[in-house]
Amino acid sequence: MSHFQLQTPIIFMIFKRPDTTQKVFEAIRQAKPSKLLVIADGPRPDRPEELEQCTATREIIEQVDWECEVLKNYSEQNLGCRKRIPSGLNWAFEQVEEAIILEDDCLPHPTFFRFCQEMLDYYRHDTRIGSISGDNTPLGYRRTNDSYYFSIYNRCWGWATWKRVWKNYDVDMKQWPLFRDNNWLRDILLDDYAVKVWTNIFNSNYDNLNVWDYQFMFSLWIQGYLNIIPNVNLVSNIGFGEGGTNTFNSEDTRANVPTQSMNFPIEHPPFLIRDTLADAFTQKNVYNPYSFPKRIKTKLKKIFKA
Repeated sequence: MSHFQLQTPIIFMIFKRPDTTQKVFEAIRQAKPSKLLVIADGPRPDRPEELEQCTATREIIEQVDWECEVLKNYSEQNLGCRKRIPSGLNWAFEQVEEAIILEDDCLPHPTFFRFCQEMLDYYRHDTRIGSISGDNTPLGYRRTNDSYYFSIYNRCWGWATWKRVWKNYDVDMKQWPLFRDNNWLRDILLDDYAVKVWTNIFNSNYDNLNVWDYQFMFSLWIQGYLNIIPNVNLVSNIGFGEGGTNTFNSEDTRANVPTQSMNFPIEHPPFLIRDTLADAFTQKNVYNPYSFPKRIKTKLKKIFKA
């Protein structure tokens, strides 16, 4: 790794957790990006303790001690996930053409940065590819020993993409009713139960659920993108627990999963084809309605009975 130089900008999304932010910042400091774009939400008005927490979190960014252009997009008011992250990423992709994206609880392995940079370069002009993920939890079925595989699922606990992809993002999912009513999900998911799960997820998002990432998944699907998933887990989510925004259960099987090293040179798959068996494992173990946050479960409970 000594010869590797990170040239790709990093987008770092922070809020009110100085403890996890410091850990992720240290990983970024070791990677030494030449450009760091920081997106921060403001404190919630009904939680007075968050002003101090947000301030302490932002002060961590002042620790940059390597040659780096730091750009900041800080909100003084609380916008929430649905507004703050998309507005921040819109701003970031006005500055750069491609980037590695980390949230304040996504702790990457050092090889994550090289993997993302090489994939961004390799697929820069291949419009079949939408994103590169670092997260691969829980580890399960793998068809080959290649360095990565292709999936319909974007995993956003440490990821990378291009401006050409982000420009298709629509937080309001205006095309969802047409997509839903013509049963296009069946063409993508190939499974009736998965169609039920995602119909209800997308209905909830269309009804203004305070999240942003499922809308990104929808934007990828309607453009027909595939996503790159590493065959090892390169990012550990250290944010499960009481302070998490959407990750409350510290006993979740995806919490604090150890990271692994990516081997180089990269072994590319021989075919650019979705791995449906790996995706079936992901649907069962990641996008399971019983593991969703309580507010999403409430919207699904009429259909999915425990």
